[in-house]
Amino acid sequence: MSLTQQQIRLVQESFAKVEPIADDAAKLFYDKLFEYAPDLRSLFKKDMATQRHMLMSTLKLAVKGLDDLQQLAPVLNKLAQRHVDYGVKPGDYTPVGNALLWTLKQGLGEEAWTQELRAAWVDTFRLMATVMKQAAYPEQLPTSHAEE
Repeated sequence: MSLTQQQIRLVQESFAKVEPIADDAAKLFYDKLFEYAPDLRSLFKKDMATQRHMLMSTLKLAVKGLDDLQQLAPVLNKLAQRHVDYGVKPGDYTPVGNALLWTLKQGLGEEAWTQELRAAWVDTFRLMATVMKQAAYPEQLPTSHAEE
């Protein structure tokens, strides 16, 4: 899976509009995440203000890195390994993605949240989640069968 230049541009431009309200956006994100998956709350041991800052800093780095996925992949791999240490499971990526999309829609507003922008963010999150899950849970990857 890869992203088009248009998708990258849409994601980067829309994230730049959310950055000025980063802490509020992060609050919305975590509130929605815990609504979708209350069991994930126990994974967060740090002060939530620190956690919100880390979330937005990481998202900023990842969004900026979309221009060079080869350089972004090792960063995502390290992040994925840390998440395993925190107790994150493969299925936890779905509520995180859903909470992120919901948060972006709230932060950007209904009018700016077009189908094209939503699709760009969905593809971006899927790409990042796939890279991270492949790094974190290689034993759970589907096995390919070589033709004999």
